[in-house]
Amino acid sequence: MTEVNEKLQTKIDLSMPVQFLKGVGPGRAKVFAQLGVHTAEDLLEYFPRDWVFAPEPIKINQIQPGRTVTILGLVESTDYQSFRRQPIFEAQLSDDTGLCRIVWFHGKYLCDRLQPGQVIIVSGKAALYKHQLQIANPKFLVVDEEIADSGQRTADSKRKLNAERYFSGGVYPASARLSSGQIKKIIAPLLGNLGGLVNEFYDKKFLKKAQLISRKDAFSWIHSPPDEEKLAQAKRRLKYDELFLMQLGLALRRYKWKHFSAAAAMEYDEKIDRRIRKRFPFLLTEDQNNVIAEIVADMGRSEPMNRLLQGDVGSGKTVVALYAALLAVANKRQVAIMAPTEILASQHFISIERYLRNSKVKRVCITGGLTGKKRERLLKQISSAAIDIVVGTVALLQKDIEFSRLGLVIIDEQHKFGVHQRAQLRKQTTPHCLVMTATPIPRTLAMTAFGDLDVSIIKHSPPGRGACVTRWVEPKNRQKAYEFIRQRLKVKKQAYFVYPRITNIEENGDLKAATDEWKMLSTEVFPEFTVKLLHGRMPSVKKQQIMAEFRSGKIDVLVSTVVIEVGVDVPNATIMVIEDADRFGLAQLHQLRGRIGRGEAKSYCFLFSRTENEAAKSRLEVMTRSNDGFEISECDLRLRGPGELFSTRQHGLPDLKIANIIDDYELLIMARKNAFELVSSDPMLTGPEHKNIRRALLAKFGDSLGLADVA
Repeated sequence: MTEVNEKLQTKIDLSMPVQFLKGVGPGRAKVFAQLGVHTAEDLLEYFPRDWVFAPEPIKINQIQPGRTVTILGLVESTDYQSFRRQPIFEAQLSDDTGLCRIVWFHGKYLCDRLQPGQVIIVSGKAALYKHQLQIANPKFLVVDEEIADSGQRTADSKRKLNAERYFSGGVYPASARLSSGQIKKIIAPLLGNLGGLVNEFYDKKFLKKAQLISRKDAFSWIHSPPDEEKLAQAKRRLKYDELFLMQLGLALRRYKWKHFSAAAAMEYDEKIDRRIRKRFPFLLTEDQNNVIAEIVADMGRSEPMNRLLQGDVGSGKTVVALYAALLAVANKRQVAIMAPTEILASQHFISIERYLRNSKVKRVCITGGLTGKKRERLLKQISSAAIDIVVGTVALLQKDIEFSRLGLVIIDEQHKFGVHQRAQLRKQTTPHCLVMTATPIPRTLAMTAFGDLDVSIIKHSPPGRGACVTRWVEPKNRQKAYEFIRQRLKVKKQAYFVYPRITNIEENGDLKAATDEWKMLSTEVFPEFTVKLLHGRMPSVKKQQIMAEFRSGKIDVLVSTVVIEVGVDVPNATIMVIEDADRFGLAQLHQLRGRIGRGEAKSYCFLFSRTENEAAKSRLEVMTRSNDGFEISECDLRLRGPGELFSTRQHGLPDLKIANIIDDYELLIMARKNAFELVSSDPMLTGPEHKNIRRALLAKFGDSLGLADVA
């Protein structure tokens, strides 16, 4: 007996490769792998995308015209009739009692989907057309293609078809090589073994209190629901489990950070506070002072701070971060400030230099372009604690950079770093950690992607900022916009022109590109002004030179890509043009708009777009009516979902198969409360009653949430 046959004889378990399940084999296993299904457990969690609830299937000779009916039959023939005024796709469907005509108006898309020999189930309203039974535009599902392959078209084979087995249940996301009906047949044996496959997480008392059905029933009913009420119960239970395990992972990560790490407790008094505040030539806002109080309290403890500071563009987060840095320096500790790009790292360093002029605080900026003896000298100074504040990009993660007294890590725009990169900066010691983002994070996402962090918010911007007007400019009004911009440039204001592509040699050649448009703007539109180009592929030195010239006013118009999305601070820049604005997400549009309005003058943001797409239009309309980053981020999350707002893989946001953090917000709140309570009572889930939860947590979110040591 071969190894495959031996495997098929054994009892099914969740870790079994899908290849060894009945009806799969090596060929179909490869197709399943493309769908993300590798094991029996993956298959059990391959949930339907839709469910069919139609009348019970009947025989063709039982059809009564005028009623909605469901029939199961064999496709005898198909015909696409394009010559009609209303083109139709026609199929003749038969069972052992008769023949029925099925038509779909404008059904050309079915030419490749429906073929003679397939067994399908259709549901729709029956009628008589020229004395023949007909169902027009019904819902349908291909339930069996194997009969077509084997050539079994006898009346006897049709009688043996189990209509109810195909009729009841879900419609699965399929592929060209694996139909929904085939997936359904392969899953069926798993549903018959749920008692031995699915372990319960909770006791009966909790299930009753939370109004949850058993896990076994949930898996049974999600794939083959007896009715819509039971389907809703199955969805609720499985969604809750998914959200609970995710929140449990975050709670564990937070507990480990708080209880198994020790940081240097920072001393703080009025003298230190006065010395730090003297560095800022303005009074801090109430929001800034409140956040500073939270940070000071955190850093005063030996438990490492793990705080997220979020605030809208221009709200003054940098000042708060520098306050925290100077508190660490006052306690003779080093500070690492990490930004996602060299431009942003340089911007941070310039801000720090402005505030720390004539200060004894030693600070340096390290980027990828720093090499040779100068780099070696700086690394020695860092390792000997001769440098207090080190600003850089991911270059700070290189192995040869060692801090001897690292007390605080400040990470700007955390979602642009990978999970493992963020962990690397804590490699030698356990510093306090302050994470900043100018992308306001909706509360639902904050509880998931940042669920293990304490959250501080700077809601209001400092006084003295000019208003920003946003206009959506259609092609017919482009020249008027150019003329308005020309008048602003004449009075020595500056402008950004932002494009989605560097060059049109790339894919999507229909998009405007920075390199092409820079030539057009500099020679045809604004020849009397200085127009320069900036993009991410330029050498580091060149980028820094161009930004320095723009800040000093030597450049009137800066043509760029999204490399200027975060951190660039030029108060005199009061105009922002975003080309093909419909190709950007709301959060990114808001980030780009945040580059203007940094000074007292009124600013203008023009969204150039040629789109006819309704979803894109709705995004542009949101931008024209709101400057509130938190409102915009909520809209962005609803329009695009968390996987688009923050890359799941890059950010470490767990992949949810059935739950939705927006639509299932109330379940999320309940799951979070229960998860954190469980970790409080059994921090490492060592209780025997939590064995099944522990196993499921590690299997589902162990990698994405960094829980490998919870074993």
